[in-house]
Amino acid sequence: MPPKETIIVFGAHSDDFVIGAGGTIAQYTQEKKKVLCIIFSYGEKSHVWLQQKIIKKVREKEAIKAGKILRCRVRFFDLREGHFAEDGEKQEVEQELLKLLEKEKPTKLFVHSFEDPHPDHKASHRIVLQLLEALQNQQKPELYTYSVWNPVSFKTQCPALYVNVTKTFSKKLKALQAFRSQRLHIVYPFFLLLFRAVLNGFKIRTLFAERFFRIR
Repeated sequence: MPPKETIIVFGAHSDDFVIGAGGTIAQYTQEKKKVLCIIFSYGEKSHVWLQQKIIKKVREKEAIKAGKILRCRVRFFDLREGHFAEDGEKQEVEQELLKLLEKEKPTKLFVHSFEDPHPDHKASHRIVLQLLEALQNQQKPELYTYSVWNPVSFKTQCPALYVNVTKTFSKKLKALQAFRSQRLHIVYPFFLLLFRAVLNGFKIRTLFAERFFRIR
């Protein structure tokens, strides 16, 4: 029996992998593919009135619960918000991720769009680009970007990948509900997600779809 196809999804904060690619993750795992989600930061600044160790535990539990719903594995790197480049070097994140890629040999990587205005999302994009450049001695995976805070894409002319998530969109919404600490932050993404899913579904003549751009 051939080994399972492996896909890795990178996100800056604990809920980004669900917002950006939750339906696709669920679709891939239904197809018996292995999906790993790498989260660079716990997003500890979302609740400045709580001790960081408390909110980190809360957000970690939420992400793990969401991962179970989507049937993917979740791993955190404890980078501080706004300090991804600095902390990434201290923790030797690139070396750890290179080992992971060499072991798992993923066929596809997903990460934030370079059009996303959030600085941590841009930093995540740069980290994965550098990672791909440093990868040697094996076939490099395809690299795709997803959107979180950029409502539409204007600049990219890259090939688009559409994934039919009609059967898994409800799982994406269920996984999103796992992030109870983010209720006040989820209202805008929820309606944006619904709009995107319907619009992308129209493009491929299905009910719901997620769209990604291949940049490598």
